[in-house]
Amino acid sequence: MRYAYLALALFCVALVSILGFRGMTSTRPPNEVFPNTFFPEMSRQAKFKPQASTPFFADGRTDRPLPAGVVPRGELREDDFLYQGKDAKGEFARGFPEEILINAQLMARGQERYNIYCIPCHGALGDGNGITKSYGMGTTPTYHDDRLRQMPEGEIFNTITHGKGTMMSYADKLSPQDRWAVIAYVRALQRAETGAPADVPPSHKPELGLK
Repeated sequence: MRYAYLALALFCVALVSILGFRGMTSTRPPNEVFPNTFFPEMSRQAKFKPQASTPFFADGRTDRPLPAGVVPRGELREDDFLYQGKDAKGEFARGFPEEILINAQLMARGQERYNIYCIPCHGALGDGNGITKSYGMGTTPTYHDDRLRQMPEGEIFNTITHGKGTMMSYADKLSPQDRWAVIAYVRALQRAETGAPADVPPSHKPELGLK
């Protein structure tokens, strides 16, 4: 009798192997493999289309506003110095956040971003003689003015972020890290304006033909 059960088990395994695991693949989507009568939701999914209306919500809109206080993942930005340019007292901070390392790579990045977004108005030397001046688009202050030389780095960061006067905000074009890089490059332009050969490190003097 046990041989009969064993034979039946082997038969079932063989049947499943032949019918259920034939090794065949299909490139057709599931709604074509399975009849719509069994899985109608595969081809006719209920969904809201952008800018459409719906009676489901009280305001009749499918586009939903963000909940109050929602923060995108990775965008909590608790560091006020890094993301707002302010110190613990809520005042514009001087210097740079500890996350911003002043090195050749940062300066090169700052110069690149400056050349893209700042040169048209502020000029290559930071003197306010950009190309927009020749088109009568207003007067741009020079970075070499004492007021801007003494301005806290945090205030410059705030101006880049929110804009000021006729200058628009660049928050959508420059990340917080890039804003600090631009500020570092602006400080370099200011230093270069009043620099002297004695300010050049001895190791770099031969590159500039200095003794």
